[in-house]
Amino acid sequence: MYSELLPGDKVQKVEELLLEKEGKEKLVFVGDGINDAPVLTRADIGIAMGAMGSDAAIEAADVVLMDDDPLKISKAIKISQKCLRIVYQNIIFALAIKFACLGLGALGIANMWFAIFADVGVMIIAVLNAVRALRVQNL
Repeated sequence: MYSELLPGDKVQKVEELLLEKEGKEKLVFVGDGINDAPVLTRADIGIAMGAMGSDAAIEAADVVLMDDDPLKISKAIKISQKCLRIVYQNIIFALAIKFACLGLGALGIANMWFAIFADVGVMIIAVLNAVRALRVQNL
């Protein structure tokens, strides 16, 4: 962790850290000033503190926190992980039902109502499952 660097030093330090990282590691930079904009765009993930942050930093960042509390970063990560789990659940569920309908239809077992459920019913269930992402109080 580095602090109190000049703008040129920030970019240089991020370049060094990018060369040192291995595999699927990600480099995250958190900043709020106008001098942080070049580094926010260069880092794998740029996070701007939005309450007191400059417009340039907010524009350059991948994620903008609307208050200046760095503890919100961990909450944002937990929310994104929860959303990704829900997205994968919906994709797997929808594809499983669609392939089941396709297979049963090819065998002559599935009728039109099963096909309607596979289309509209799965969409409604997926939307209801996605609504769970709105509940983030206990994260």
